[in-house]
Amino acid sequence: MPYVAIRALLPSMPLLLVDLDNTLVDRDAAFRAAVTDFLAEHGLPVSDLPWVMTVDASGYTPRQQVAAALTGRYGGAVPAAAIQALLDDGAADRVVLADSSAEALRNARGRGWTCVIVTNGRTVQQEAKIRNTGLDRLVQGWVVSEAVGHKKPEPEIFRAAAATVGAPLTDAWVIGDSPHADIAGADSLGLRSVWVTDGHPWTHRACRPTHIAHDVASAIGHVIGTKEPIAS
Repeated sequence: MPYVAIRALLPSMPLLLVDLDNTLVDRDAAFRAAVTDFLAEHGLPVSDLPWVMTVDASGYTPRQQVAAALTGRYGGAVPAAAIQALLDDGAADRVVLADSSAEALRNARGRGWTCVIVTNGRTVQQEAKIRNTGLDRLVQGWVVSEAVGHKKPEPEIFRAAAATVGAPLTDAWVIGDSPHADIAGADSLGLRSVWVTDGHPWTHRACRPTHIAHDVASAIGHVIGTKEPIAS
């Protein structure tokens, strides 16, 4: 029986919507490692690393723009296929899931939470990260903006995430690192949220998170501590 059908037969379970890049996994660290290898492989100056990371902007710059910038800078020295491989597979091949993050998700599920990943990006790359890190075995579902045709902070992607597991958005929590995509998206739906700071100050004026945490494990720990576990 499909999960959504089974879910409809179970008692109401609280919904936890969690961002992927730079929340559950350190996407920037993975991409930085990929760029470092790319520069070394093609005999390019390692001093270009900050420039590439700035152009990439934590994955928020459209891929076509990043590819054009890299081609403009390295086109005579680097094959187009190498640039494409860096952008398609670089982060996905190197991303890792911290033990603390995995344990936090297990604890959430153990306390009766339904965990769904909500991520902007391209389906192939984002699903590769989810499967390569074993997140596919730790959450009940995921939605990728390319697949659903809506990007955070648009409310439709959060509704699609809830629909994936047959759960209402009522009482859901959103966890993420982006003030604009995650926290503002939650605020527009009246949902509670936890902002994962990674050491950055909150500067977004339009809304505020319900709670602030340094990392995703602490964020999940806060959320699951707000509700009594569901009796088995």
